[in-house]
Formats: sequence, C-alpha cells, structure tokens
Amino acid sequence: MGAGLTTEAKISCMGKFWVLDTETKGTGAQMVPLEKVEKPASSRGIIVPREPVARQVEPAGPKAPPRFKVVDVMTRQVLAEDVDTRKTVELLGGFRSVVDVSVYVWDDRNDAWRPLSMGERKTLWSLASR
Repeated sequence: MGAGLTTEAKISCMGKFWVLDTETKGTGAQMVPLEKVEKPASSRGIIVPREPVARQVEPAGPKAPPRFKVVDVMTRQVLAEDVDTRKTVELLGGFRSVVDVSVYVWDDRNDAWRPLSMGERKTLWSLASR
C-alpha cells in the first residue's frame, strides 16, 4: 500500500509521515505511521498461480443403446432382462400403472443395473401409452 500512495494521502506531523490505513478488519480506518504500512518486499512471498492441468479426455465413441431390465413389483419376478427400449415399451404397455413394475437400466461405468427414477419411468410409460 505504501509504495503507491499519493502525496495527498500522506500527512506530515512531528517529523513522521502518517497514512490512513484502510486495511483493518471491520474496525474502520485509522492513522498509522508510514513505516508501519510499508513493509519490505521480502516479508511477503510472491504468489504465482499454477498453470491449469489439462485433463485427459476419453475419446467419445458411439454410445451403446440402453439395455433394460423389468421386474414385477408384486412377485419380484424378472419379466425381461437385457432388452432394448422398444421391447421395454411393449412390455410396459401390458401393465395398468407405472408403479406395477421396477425398471432398471444397465450402467456401463459401474457395471451394474441402476433403477430408473420415477421421471424416467414415466417417460417410458408415456411411450407405451401411444
């Protein structure tokens, strides 16, 4: 702060230069001797930001079509496994309500079946009711 001060911001009194220090933490500004504000450059290290690290992006290949598994809620019987969207929609057309079955989709990243959310199930259900 001290190196960039203009002559208007410095006040000479009793042989010392005083400055208005506004870098206080919420307590307001105060008059302090110039020596207290001007600190040697070596007291504070130089801050150099790091260069951003480039992330390795996997090549985007063709995405495999989704594979579904349909399970009856009442009997827990697997009605269809590893079927495409068309077959899943045809199967859902035979049920009274979207909550009569549990529908899962294969997640390649986790190598496991992931249950569809209610919104995703309703989207499939809307295709079945066409």
